[in-house]
Amino acid sequence: VPARLRDRMFRAFNRGIEIPAELLGGLRESEDCLSSPEELRQRLDEDGYVLLRSVIATADVWAARETVLTRLAEVDEIAPPVIEGIVTGRSRRLELAPDLGGFWKSVSEDATLRRVTHGPAVSNLMTTLLGEPAVGHDLVYLRTAAPCQALDLHYDYPFFTRTTDRVFSAWIPLGDVPVTDGPLLIVEGSNRYVDLIRGVRATDQTVPLARKLAYDQSALSFVTERKTRILTTDFRVGDVVVFSMLIAHGSLDNCSPIGRARVSCDVRYQPATAPK
Repeated sequence: VPARLRDRMFRAFNRGIEIPAELLGGLRESEDCLSSPEELRQRLDEDGYVLLRSVIATADVWAARETVLTRLAEVDEIAPPVIEGIVTGRSRRLELAPDLGGFWKSVSEDATLRRVTHGPAVSNLMTTLLGEPAVGHDLVYLRTAAPCQALDLHYDYPFFTRTTDRVFSAWIPLGDVPVTDGPLLIVEGSNRYVDLIRGVRATDQTVPLARKLAYDQSALSFVTERKTRILTTDFRVGDVVVFSMLIAHGSLDNCSPIGRARVSCDVRYQPATAPK
């Protein structure tokens, strides 16, 4: 378990509720499996995720971060120097970029960001994990969570498995993201919750919880009911987490003491031979 999780030098929250120490755990690191593709795939299958440190060139990640934050600074949402990611508490986006969909599309399609999300580091990793050539989806989700924001618990399956079940998410922090800044959380063992998985895989609306998109309860309530834990860690530039469509995840609250946005992105990969 990472030191910051072990000695409680921080406070972790979700929906404003503090997570007790006994319900927090560290994400298992899997760099030791990189030399053995079969072992890496087995760990992904067992845990539902793999965390790999320093996979992506840090210069590429910092460049992508600066690109994203510069665009947000142009609409008065990020204060200079932009690389720090400090939110202003204001926004002129509706005034300066009224086509919000077009605004985010232009940011997400920037070549600097795509060098991270679709570059050889991530695409080669996904090819290894899939055991065959992999291709990234065109859609990249940018997450710029201001303080007090969090992402609700959900499974990715209902969103991204239109033509094939063999899809995996790659979550990439665009900058260092300590626990205090609201990083990714994963519910330990939720890749084995048959009742919930049956619901998210269902297309028949008569099935209870059919195609459930997000859970109304807090992460603490969820893991307490399931007698499990929330897994997270302090993320660093260059890290990547790959997880299946069938594991519950979300984020902690961003409690940055300096008003820093949590900046990350996620992209889906699937076999190149499967239809998109």
